[in-house]
Amino acid sequence: MNTATDITMSATTAATGQTRAALAPRIKLLSHGFSIDHPDPETGEQLMADALGVADREAMHGILRQLVKASVSGESPDEVNLSFMISMVKSIRPRDSVEAMLVAQMVSVHVMAMRCAHHLANADDLAQHDSAARALDRLARTFPAQIDALNRYRSQGEPAITVQNVSVGDGGKAIVGNVTQHASVIVSDKNAASAARKTPKAAGTRRRRDAADGRQEAKA
Repeated sequence: MNTATDITMSATTAATGQTRAALAPRIKLLSHGFSIDHPDPETGEQLMADALGVADREAMHGILRQLVKASVSGESPDEVNLSFMISMVKSIRPRDSVEAMLVAQMVSVHVMAMRCAHHLANADDLAQHDSAARALDRLARTFPAQIDALNRYRSQGEPAITVQNVSVGDGGKAIVGNVTQHASVIVSDKNAASAARKTPKAAGTRRRRDAADGRQEAKA
């Protein structure tokens, strides 16, 4: 297997995906819905699907419809809000449909949190102030939970590294049992830890025997 070639191909593929996402067209709101602003409709749809991290046209249109509804300001969708939301989705770069749905929720929660912050800043009475503050607090707590969920989901695809037969010197410490993490991992087996615990005892036994032999020689 040519590792150098595989790495080069992977890097090229990732760079191509990022470039296609960066070239994703804008969305234009219409009286009856929305359209993808691109001279070639088929190419525009493919670029938008790549940016959203979905596999087909139906999924792409579904995510866009949900973002359009979440962008509503007053009673109508807001094209500025929508452009911002799509830009944020593109920058996070969802890699599959699960990530696409989660990222769409994340940007929607952020927009709603900022809307609540605006209502809080412009509250006319205590009731409006308390209502906006509670909503903002819930949304602010939800957003980092979504980030954590995305990180956990993405980490499932990372290879786990296992290190066995760990050697522990004097004064060292070993973890008893198997411990596995992603990216950076130390795994200590029980035999190595047990050997480390027995080493000081063996050394002490040898020292006592040497001392006894010395006393016997002196008497002789």
